[in-house]
Amino acid sequence: MAFTGVLTDAAITAALDGCKAADSFDHKKFFAAVGLTGKTDADVKKAFSIIDQDASGFIEEDELKLFLQNFNKGARALTDTETKAFLKAGDSDGDGKIGIDEFSAMVKA
Repeated sequence: MAFTGVLTDAAITAALDGCKAADSFDHKKFFAAVGLTGKTDADVKKAFSIIDQDASGFIEEDELKLFLQNFNKGARALTDTETKAFLKAGDSDGDGKIGIDEFSAMVKA
């Protein structure tokens, strides 16, 4: 698993179980449940690099849609409503994508 050494399997399972139903994803609850909110800046940066599938330095909308699958390949894709809300919550500069600083601020909020 890509998050080995950063997050525990039990925390990942619990966080994913909390948002199995469509339109039940809440990024603040997920980050807390998975244990990311209490991690070091280096661990948050590592998580960002895993989620940034194309290594562009940003998490774009298509990567957000598949956000949960970074934690478990069998997890569901986010709905369009969840994806847009997630992007809006993280995109503080309005450029349509989430950079590392925006991601860190969102995780630590």
